[in-house]
Amino acid sequence: MTDSEYPIDDLDRRIIHELQNDARHTSASEIAESCDVSARTVRNRIDKLEQRGVIRGYDVDVDYEAAGYQLHTLIICTAPIHEREEIARRALEVPGVVAIREVMTGADNVHVEVVGVDGNDLSRIGRDLNEVGLEVVDEDIIRNEYTRPFHRFGHDGLDDE
Repeated sequence: MTDSEYPIDDLDRRIIHELQNDARHTSASEIAESCDVSARTVRNRIDKLEQRGVIRGYDVDVDYEAAGYQLHTLIICTAPIHEREEIARRALEVPGVVAIREVMTGADNVHVEVVGVDGNDLSRIGRDLNEVGLEVVDEDIIRNEYTRPFHRFGHDGLDDE
């Protein structure tokens, strides 16, 4: 059995929950105290979760408007199923693209999050996406985005509320 086949346990879930909540301002010592384990145990668990690919990274939540980029936009695209992953990876290299989500079903199967300063910027991004093989179907300006840690990673690991 490889490392990636081992299931995560309740301690792993609690560590993930705390990191999802605020990775920048949460220390291993604070997590350890709330979980009644040592800080070394928490650091070891985080290392293993990173090595196994459960924790893939730590993201910065940017307010693009405050940073001077007025147009935070979701562009809905279509890609041929057999080329979707390859095209999505190429599209990630288009200047202004900040995230791409592949959707499993339907014609609108690639969602591209982009940031631009004006309409000309968005037009250029749309053309660039078309050049890598995406057909732009729709565009929506993102006003706000709200996130939270996954509830099943909470304190008891079994909370279904």
